Amino acid sequence: MSLTFEYDNLAEQSAKMRVIGIGGAGGNAINRMIDSELKGVDFLAVNTDLQALNMSKAKNKIQIGKKLTKGLGAGANPEVGQKAIEEDKESVEAALQEVDMVFITGGMGGGTGTGAAPTVAEIAKELGALTVAIVTKPFQFEGVKRMKRAMEGIQRLREKVDTLIVIPNQMLFSIVPKGT
Repeated sequence: MSLTFEYDNLAEQSAKMRVIGIGGAGGNAINRMIDSELKGVDFLAVNTDLQALNMSKAKNKIQIGKKLTKGLGAGANPEVGQKAIEEDKESVEAALQEVDMVFITGGMGGGTGTGAAPTVAEIAKELGALTVAIVTKPFQFEGVKRMKRAMEGIQRLREKVDTLIVIPNQMLFSIVPKGT
């Protein structure tokens, strides 16, 4: 099955779109999009975790926080994710030059996605891109602390994007067949 973005006129066809997967959940999301053969979009994986980044199917990848995390993840700490993106802000700025639309995907509640997504959105907006974030909230079984981190991250992200779509992971239980 192949998915293709179609455009109403040639002027829109020249719009450059980039989907950025931030952290583990964001990386998984863009891998699924790539597997579905989504056309007309560039993909960028951004992560602190070098091993996860190497598993990404995206052609474009940026490891953030190399000095800070030494290639490991952010340990579910959004402050580490935030500091990591600050360490490599210029690389993200370079990757978003001349991009008209940015779609950010990630999971809220962990470290890299929660901490880095607001700064990535801010960079995209400063460069003039229409910026949309599509993020997930944790499952209930992941606990109150993770949900609290997620809600704080969502609030920070909401202030930096043009549009925010939040998908509760808990909803997956109602749409995915039991035993899956």
